[in-house]
Amino acid sequence: MSGPLYVPVLPVKPHALAAYQHLTPAVQSAVVPLWNLPSRAGLPPDTLRTEIRCDVHAVSRRQRHHPAWLDAPFADAAQLTALGAVLAELGELGPLRPVTGPDRPGSHQEASLAQARASGNGLGIRVAVPGEWDGAAALAIRDLLARADPAVEADLLLDLGAVLADRAEAAKDALRALDALMPLTPWRTAAVLSGGFPEVTADLLEHGLHIEPRMDWHTWRELSDSGRGYVRWLTHGDYGIQSARALARETSQGGGPPWGTLRYTTEEAFVLAKVLARGEDRTTVNRAAARQLTELPDFRGATAGAGETWLRDCAQGRGPSGTGNATVWLRVGNVQHMSYVVRSLRT
Repeated sequence: MSGPLYVPVLPVKPHALAAYQHLTPAVQSAVVPLWNLPSRAGLPPDTLRTEIRCDVHAVSRRQRHHPAWLDAPFADAAQLTALGAVLAELGELGPLRPVTGPDRPGSHQEASLAQARASGNGLGIRVAVPGEWDGAAALAIRDLLARADPAVEADLLLDLGAVLADRAEAAKDALRALDALMPLTPWRTAAVLSGGFPEVTADLLEHGLHIEPRMDWHTWRELSDSGRGYVRWLTHGDYGIQSARALARETSQGGGPPWGTLRYTTEEAFVLAKVLARGEDRTTVNRAAARQLTELPDFRGATAGAGETWLRDCAQGRGPSGTGNATVWLRVGNVQHMSYVVRSLRT
């Protein structure tokens, strides 16, 4: 059994694609993303297939020779059908691994099984555990594995969804699921995914910096200390610096509020600072917000990675990049977060 060090759940959006590209080679080598295609409901079939093909090619270009999983957890039946057709065309587009799950339609499962067999890249099985573990799900997963080609390597993607302060039993939910699922097959990867980043509102940021405990990281440490024999084979995964619900709401449409968020990850918490997307005070407010983050005792210094470098430059008025926009703020946040998580897991 072998797997990556870290599995971030990322939307197929410009900010996340750019964030992955800005990781250093040493960090990229430890990261295997689970890319989520956005929902594209209501499009004509030809347009739908064209847009999905663009999404898949965008991921393939970034991944090159590095593996990644490709999923469409918010897709309707039409999108799943179009995705199956596009996956069948992949061929030489790199080692992208299809993902299905026990809750997906039978047609989607069959298309994913066929693509996994044809590509030889393996198959991701994403199992949602948003609350207490339902033991009946193990039967559906056993059936899915039985239908897979024996030569296809399977990856378990145990998805806890949002893990915030109101979910103290998340580690226990994960352990009950893992106790049932780990014996089913010699999984190539067994990743536990959870999202600890909060829902961001204007009220949350109204009184300066907001500090939110990293409950997903606390859950991972509880799993690591559980004493289970399989723990050493588990891989940590999270939703980066967006909430699990925010990724589910991702669409291809533009627009947004007149404010945004700078994010920074420390050992125990996410630190959030409010910035402005427009207005006369935009530059002053945004540089002050970046300066607050760079003055944190836990700030790792401008040489820690591209995220920290941007925050330093923004705070000090250096360089040509200015004070950013929503895409830049998300990119910077994900770069610093993914780099720090990899460093934490290695040490």
